[in-house]
Amino acid sequence: MEIKIRKQVLEKNLTEADKNRSYFKKHNLFVLNMMSSPGSGKTETLCRTLKSLMPDIRVGVIVGDICTTNDADRLAVTGAKVTQINTDQFGGDCHLAAPLIDTAARKLGCEDLDLLIVENIGNLVCPAEFDIGEDARAVVLSVTEGEDKPLKYPLMFQVSDAAILNKVDLLPYLDFDDSLAVDNMKKVHPGMPVFAMSAKTGEGLDPWLDWLRQKVKEKQGNHSGVVKSENPS
Repeated sequence: MEIKIRKQVLEKNLTEADKNRSYFKKHNLFVLNMMSSPGSGKTETLCRTLKSLMPDIRVGVIVGDICTTNDADRLAVTGAKVTQINTDQFGGDCHLAAPLIDTAARKLGCEDLDLLIVENIGNLVCPAEFDIGEDARAVVLSVTEGEDKPLKYPLMFQVSDAAILNKVDLLPYLDFDDSLAVDNMKKVHPGMPVFAMSAKTGEGLDPWLDWLRQKVKEKQGNHSGVVKSENPS
C-alpha cells in the first residue's frame, strides 16, 4: 500500500511539474533547482552568484525551508526578487513539490526574469525525487561533509546536471580528499561538470557563473537580447 501511494504522489507531482514547465517556457525562463544537505553553504553560494550575475541577468529566487525566512532575508539583500516557501504548515516536508513551486512562481512574478533559482530544502534524499518543472539541477557538496556522500546518496548526484564542491578554502585545515570526492561524483554521474569553489572567498566562482550564463543564453535562444550582457561582473 505504501508503495502504491508513493507512486501516486510522484505521478501527480510529475503532472504538476509539466504544467510548471509550460508556464516557464511561456516566459522564456531558465529554471535551476539548487539542492544540498543543510550547512553546505548553498545560500552563501547563491548570494555570491546573484551579486555577480545581476543586473545583466534578471534573477528571482524561491527559497524553501521548513521554518524561518533566514535564507530568504539574506538573499533579498542582493536586490533579487525573492519569495519564501515554509513547509511546516504542510507537515514539515523535507522537499519542495511542483504545486508549491507553481504558487510561489506566480506570487514572485516571472514576466521580468531571465533566471529563476529554487533553493530547495536542505536534504540529500527527498528533493532528488521530485520534479518541479526545472530546466536543470545543481547539487552543492561542501568539503566538511565527507568524500563518500555521492556514493551514499547517489540519486542526488545522478539527477543533477552540475555539482559544486564548496568551502575549498577550508581544505588546508581538513582531512578531506577533494580529488576522491570529485571522482566519486563522476563515478555515479560520468561527465557531470564539477565546480570547486569557495562561496566565502569567491575562489573558483567564475566557471560556475559561465556555466549559468550559457544555460540562460541557450534558453533565451532567439530572444538572447533579453540578457543584457554576457560579460562577468
